[in-house]
Amino acid sequence: MSSEMIYRDLGKTGERVSAIGLGGWHLALPNVDEALSHRIVRTAIDRGITFMDNSWDYNEGASEKRMGRALRDGYRDKVFLMTKIDGRTKSAAITQLEESLRRLQTDCIDLVQHHEIIRFDDPHRVFDSDGANSALIEARDAGKLRFIGFTGHKDPHVHLHMLDVARDNGFAFDTAQMPINVMDAHYRSFAKQVVPRLVSEGVGVLGMKSLGQGLILQSGTVTAIECLHYALNEPTSVVITGIDSMKILEQAFEAARTFQPMSEKDRSALLAKTAEAASRGEYELFKTRSIFDATAQNPEWLDEEPDRYRNLMPS
Repeated sequence: MSSEMIYRDLGKTGERVSAIGLGGWHLALPNVDEALSHRIVRTAIDRGITFMDNSWDYNEGASEKRMGRALRDGYRDKVFLMTKIDGRTKSAAITQLEESLRRLQTDCIDLVQHHEIIRFDDPHRVFDSDGANSALIEARDAGKLRFIGFTGHKDPHVHLHMLDVARDNGFAFDTAQMPINVMDAHYRSFAKQVVPRLVSEGVGVLGMKSLGQGLILQSGTVTAIECLHYALNEPTSVVITGIDSMKILEQAFEAARTFQPMSEKDRSALLAKTAEAASRGEYELFKTRSIFDATAQNPEWLDEEPDRYRNLMPS
């Protein structure tokens, strides 16, 4: 634990993690070489960030590989490691999970999440008898992962549907990840529609896109620190933020160091600054456009529907 960081309970898991999480996608961007990615990861851990985010599909696996190498020399034992898979079928989920384990150089991933639950058919595919969740449950029983969650960035109603389908299948998620930011409160709000249910059910809330992929800052309405403070003020276990430089890493620590719970008056004043800009989703394009939907651009990652369904298709 570090005095520079805030720590919070991760839902009902019994785990306590840093309130700021290190986003994995940025670790293999063109402007980040391997040496810098290692420096970012290890400096973050040395200063108290314990939650590591990643995904099987980030930068064609380069993000997981770099994180795996950065977590050598005893660093793996200091973190809560999360990654995500895209496969909707059991076979695809098994393949992707095994690849993630190899890339991350670990025998067990702390949290694996179903990635990009953005369509209303995704939950039923995941919970099919030959679906991805059965693969994750078996992997959990085998000690290859500890907790199971899901992510999505499109519509809060899809998140609620995923929770309903899980419940109908006798399953409870440990975590759910979604956009939590100063624009979200005004448009298709995950914070308003999904977070209260997660809190009531003890599901760990993972906030992402606190700066809206950088777009929110372009609105000229708020600062980066205000964005991070807002997300930290919501009932989030972790606010995952992308870090591609030491300067941005310092920004994350500044946000944690200077954070104080907001009064309702201060929160309302901050949201009032973004109300007009946020009203049409222009600064949350992940909700309103498909350009951020990696599985839409790469449908093969999901895998095909089981034969018993494809055989029903008209010829």
